[in-house]
Parts: sequence; C-alpha cells; structure tokens
Amino acid sequence: MISAMLTMLVVGAVCGLLLGIASIAFHVEPDHRAEELLAMLPGYNCGGCGYPGCSGMAAALADGSGDVEKCKPSKAEAKAAVKQYLKDHPQAA
Repeated sequence: MISAMLTMLVVGAVCGLLLGIASIAFHVEPDHRAEELLAMLPGYNCGGCGYPGCSGMAAALADGSGDVEKCKPSKAEAKAAVKQYLKDHPQAA
C-alpha cells in the first residue's frame, strides 16, 4: 500500500516538473493588439464591414487582413487613430 502511494507521489512529481519546464520552454506572449483595436472601434457590432461585429473586424485588423475603411460607422478621426496604431504596433513575425 505504501509503495503504491510512493510510486504515485513520484510519478505526480515528475509529471509536474515536466509540465513546469514545458510551460517555461514553450511560453508564447499573447497578442493584445486585437483587444486594443476593439476598444478603438465604435462598438455597434453592425456587421457593415463584412465581419461578425467589431471583434471580428479587430481580429482581422490585428492579423493584417482587415481594412479599417470598411467600418462605416467609424468617424474619420477614429480610422486615423487605428491606422496610426497599426503603424506604431506592427504585426509580430
């Protein structure tokens, strides 16, 4: 009984150690640009741009496939701010 408990304790410790090392070795920084771009869009979720709401448009802008000019309710100042943001924060390679 004790040997089974010790075996499970060792196996659990080894698995935990391997998972800890893997989380450090394979860590990827998240891209927060889509969230920041979503805050810059008007938030009407009208779909006039062809995307399913402003979150879809923000994701497309962040990955480089979207065009802020398709956002019909957005004002010219907001479109210029989004364009400037995309220039200042280029897509990571």
